[in-house]
Amino acid sequence: MRFILCLALAASSAHAEEPKAASSKVTAVTIYQSTALVTRDVSAPEAAGPAELVVTPMPPATLPSSLYAESSDGLRVLSVRFRTRAIQEDTREDVRKLEAKLKELNKNQGQMLAISKANETNLAFLGKLEVFTASTLTTLTEKGHLDTEKTIALAKFIQDSRVKQVTDETLLKQDIEANKGEIDFTARLIQEKAGGVTTRTERDAVILVEKTKAGPAVIKLNYLVSEANWKPQYKLRAGTKDGDKISLEYQAAVTQQTGEDWTGVQIELSTVQPSQNAAPPDLRVLEVSVGGNTALTALPQDTPKTGQGASLPPPTTYLRDLANQSKALRSEATKNSILQNPSEAGKNYNDAAAIEQFRDLLLSREELVNAPLLAELAGEGPSVTYPLVNKLTLQSRQDEHVVEIGRYELAPKFYYKAVPVLTPNVYRIADLVNSTEVVLLPGEATMYLGRDFVGQTKLPLVAAGKPFSAGFGVDPQLQVSRKLIDKTRTVQGANQIIKFNYRILLSSYKSGVVDVQVWDRLPHAEAAQTIAITIINEKTKLSDDTLYVRDDKPKNLLRWDVKIDPKQNGEKALAIDYEYRLELDRNVNIGGFLAK
Repeated sequence: MRFILCLALAASSAHAEEPKAASSKVTAVTIYQSTALVTRDVSAPEAAGPAELVVTPMPPATLPSSLYAESSDGLRVLSVRFRTRAIQEDTREDVRKLEAKLKELNKNQGQMLAISKANETNLAFLGKLEVFTASTLTTLTEKGHLDTEKTIALAKFIQDSRVKQVTDETLLKQDIEANKGEIDFTARLIQEKAGGVTTRTERDAVILVEKTKAGPAVIKLNYLVSEANWKPQYKLRAGTKDGDKISLEYQAAVTQQTGEDWTGVQIELSTVQPSQNAAPPDLRVLEVSVGGNTALTALPQDTPKTGQGASLPPPTTYLRDLANQSKALRSEATKNSILQNPSEAGKNYNDAAAIEQFRDLLLSREELVNAPLLAELAGEGPSVTYPLVNKLTLQSRQDEHVVEIGRYELAPKFYYKAVPVLTPNVYRIADLVNSTEVVLLPGEATMYLGRDFVGQTKLPLVAAGKPFSAGFGVDPQLQVSRKLIDKTRTVQGANQIIKFNYRILLSSYKSGVVDVQVWDRLPHAEAAQTIAITIINEKTKLSDDTLYVRDDKPKNLLRWDVKIDPKQNGEKALAIDYEYRLELDRNVNIGGFLAK
């Protein structure tokens, strides 16, 4: 009786320790590009006075140090803490059902494996019985006591038993293999549903509040979760008629594997890096040393050394390393801020800034002017936030969710672009202006012409009001070719002169006149090299576009802006002829060409 009473008391005590969960619902989520900020509305008891509210279960991906709560009228939040406790089985219904199924499958697997082992034993026994029977038959035959009827019956029994055992074992192995596949599939489902967490641990948020007046009240519990991300992607649809606008669908591919479903919530997408620090990091002294040692320990190991006689490689060979290290340190600083490690976060920020300042020290004035920003090299964009209009449901799963940020119409200016030195295809291009109020982040774009898929491309960062171009695939009704017509080499004094004569042919089979940009290039030599490159016969005038003349023409990139009508094809194809010459020392050979 005493033992039964102790068990009853223990069961009563264990039941009393189970937390009583407060009613709560996820109402809003801001998804960053590595984490997400989740907001839950938690209902407080109506009675006045102190109360402890338990929000359970919290998702497995919760960052414990990120919890904070916002109070409402007549209610004061005293503290918020995160705790874990062991549980016997997962509290999520869908996960629990899968775990029960997995347990039953494993049980069946064990039984089938045991039967298979018994079958192997039986087959081995039949083999021994066969050997025993053969030996006995030999002895009886020698003594003249052979019973033919019994011998045949025994042989038939052994044969039938062996056939049955082999058949049963074959079918059983098939069942074992199928059951194993079901076990693996169920385990993968559990991994997906449980957000990758398989431990028997429950996570709670415990909020201590004090109510100054009776009545309903709501507390907003906020927390960061990992395993959430998003990236921009686009669909651009061009019409098939002149004057049709281009439809731009701005979408986001959202990854949500937090272990918690977001049902009917307000979603925001942001590129801002969340921080839990209320104060800025302390600025540390930037020590500079000379010689073999350096105080800038965060710098790349292969950072070029300065000094007398030291030669620096081109800036692009190490700027990328500097940018990547700076980005990694700033990312680490964000993580430490979230984990409330302000000292480590401050060190990360200072080390990242040291790398960026080191670049300014290392490069020459010309290199600094022409070099891209470290942020650009690291692929960083502006800090923007996109609130989505409708409430959405995003389940925790391995597949991406695709949500729409917005849909816009842009007025295009179409033309065609041919680069025959690279490809014989002619591409349809649209010049556009981002006339929306949103920033278009860099991302993959799927392109359509009418209902036809024409290919994929990448959109760059496009600020509001900024022009940009987008390609809409190859137009088979335009054809281009490039051919070397003539080449000569002469010597004049100490120099050799090599002349090249090229012809580009552009044919149109379209129904109307179209604009085409035709591009080609001459070799380009640095000013320090003793080589001269000159166009000496330009029958078709190069483009006078302002940006081309300023940015591309000095690099020996050639561009012609031409109009072509449907009659210009075959023998009447539009011809662009040009001739250029290379002049260099007669004893010097060109080592090779490098595109960069």
